[in-house]
Amino acid sequence: MSVLTIRDVPEDQIRVLKTRAAQAGKSLQAYLHELIAAETTKPTINEMAARLEREAAAEYATDDVLAAIDEGRLGG
Repeated sequence: MSVLTIRDVPEDQIRVLKTRAAQAGKSLQAYLHELIAAETTKPTINEMAARLEREAAAEYATDDVLAAIDEGRLGG
């Protein structure tokens, strides 16, 4: 695991983070780990847009589309 150092964090922000960590029953380190994990597991708008663009660009043959329609009509 890597070490992360953040410099020049204002004291009032550190106080808020420490308070929130204590209210959550966690150390500051555990609380910040949780924040980082939550932030890195949700995709950004740009990542979602790229994913949607890739999915929208998928090419389907007409025969495949018609076969899927027929399969849906026949129930299976």
